[in-house]
Amino acid sequence: MIKYTAMDDEREEILQRESMEKAVLYVAELEKALGRTPRGCVVTFGCQMNARDSEKLSGILVKIGYSLTESEEEADLVIYNTCTVRDNANQRVYGRLGYLNSLKKKNPHLRIILCGCMMQEASVIEKIRKSYRFVDLIFGTHNIFKFAQLLVTMYENQEMIVDIWQETDQIVEKLPVSRKYAYKSGINIMFGCNNFCSYCIVPYVRGRERSRDPKEILQEIEGLTQDGVVEIMLLGQNVNSYGKNLEHPISFAALLREVEKIEKLKRIRFMTSHPKDLSDELIEVMGESKKICRHLHLPVQSGSNRILQAMNRRYTKEQYLSLVDKIKTAIPDIAITTDIIVGFPGETLADVEETIDVVKKVQYDNAFTFMYSKRTGTPAAAMENQVPKEVVREGFDKLLKVVQDTARSRAALLKGQVMEALVEEVNEQDASLMTGRLSNNMLVHFPADMAMIGKLVKVSLDTCHGFYYTGHIVD
Repeated sequence: MIKYTAMDDEREEILQRESMEKAVLYVAELEKALGRTPRGCVVTFGCQMNARDSEKLSGILVKIGYSLTESEEEADLVIYNTCTVRDNANQRVYGRLGYLNSLKKKNPHLRIILCGCMMQEASVIEKIRKSYRFVDLIFGTHNIFKFAQLLVTMYENQEMIVDIWQETDQIVEKLPVSRKYAYKSGINIMFGCNNFCSYCIVPYVRGRERSRDPKEILQEIEGLTQDGVVEIMLLGQNVNSYGKNLEHPISFAALLREVEKIEKLKRIRFMTSHPKDLSDELIEVMGESKKICRHLHLPVQSGSNRILQAMNRRYTKEQYLSLVDKIKTAIPDIAITTDIIVGFPGETLADVEETIDVVKKVQYDNAFTFMYSKRTGTPAAAMENQVPKEVVREGFDKLLKVVQDTARSRAALLKGQVMEALVEEVNEQDASLMTGRLSNNMLVHFPADMAMIGKLVKVSLDTCHGFYYTGHIVD
C-alpha cells in the first residue's frame, strides 16, 4: 500500500480546489441552459459517518454553483450516498433508481450519482453497469475527497464514470462542507475498521483503520465553535481504538481531554464504541467530564458466549456485564444504548434468552434490534447453519418486547426532573413546540420560540410518553 504524507494531502486539497474552479464553469453553462440556478439533492442512507460525508458532498455542490433541495423531483443532480450494512439498504437503492430513471427521461439535464459503502461491492457495480446504465457517476468510500475532480470528469464525458478504490491511506478533510445544523456537527476522527466481526461488511468497504492527526481534529472543532457549533459528535467505526496507528500514538481518552478544553464547546458525543477496547482511562475521563454527554452506545450484538465467539466479537457475556457495572459505578447517571442481532447463523431460542438476560441486567435505555442480514463476502454468509426466518422472527419479537418494556421503565425514572436540553428544531407534529435533546440522548418537546434553536435550556420533564417527554422550560 502507498503511504501518503501530510504533503500529499495538501497537494490533493489544492488539486480539488482547482477542480472546483473548473466545475464552476460547467455549472454556469448548465444554468444558462436551464434559465435558473441548478439544483442538487443529496440523499443519505446509513450511519452518522455517511451523514457527515453527505455534508461534504453538499458543500462542494454549493461551492460550484448548485442550490440544494431535498426533492429528487426538483433536482438537476441527485446523489445517493449509500449504505450496505444490511441487504435491505441495497434493495432500497435499487428500487429508487428505477424512479430516478423516470425523472431523467423528463429532465435530460438530470445527472445521477451513486457513492458510499454499497459501491465498494464488485457485484453491485456489475449490476449497475448492466441494469442501470443511466447512472452518470459511481465512486466509493475511499475517494470521496476527489468528488470535485470526478464531477469535472463526468461533465466532460457522456458515458458512465466508475472510480472505485480498494483502499487508501489518504485523509483529505479541508474541503467545503454544508452542515445540516448550525449548532451541532459530526467530526470524523478516524476511518475504517480492523475488527472483522464475522457478520459485518464494513471492514471490506471502509478499509483498515486510519486515524486523523489530533491537531487537525482540534483545529476543526475550534473553527466550528467559532461558527456557532456548541455540540460535536466524534465519529469512527470504533472510536475506542483511535490513535493507535498514528506516528505518535494517542488514546481516545487523551483526545477527549483535549477536546474538552475548547472553551466555546458545550457538549461532546461520540460513537461507536467496541466493548473490547473501552478502557478504564476512558471511563475515568467520562466520569470527570463536564461536557461529555451522559450517553454511551455500546453494541453487545448477542448475550450468548457461543454466538459472540462465532461473531468474532472477542469478549464474553460476563466480560461485557462486568464492563457495564464498572461504567455505571463510575457514571451513575449514564444512559447506555446498544445494538443487537437476532438470527445469526446457528443461534437458537436458548441463545436469544441469553441476550434477553443481558438486556434485563444492563437495563438499556434503548436498543436497536436487527434481524441478521446475510452479507455476501463475510464469513457468516458462508456458514451452513442459517436460521429459518420463522425462528428468527419468534426470537426477535420476544427480545423486542423486553427491550421496549425496559426502555419505557428507564425513561419513566426521569419524570419530574429538571435537565438541560439542546433545542434542536421545531416539533414535527406541533409547530408550537420545540424539540430538545437531553445529555442522555432522550428527546423532550416543550413550548418555546424558534429563536431558542441551538440554545441550551433547563427543561422540566413533566410527562413521560414511553420514549420521550413533554415538559416546559424552567427559568
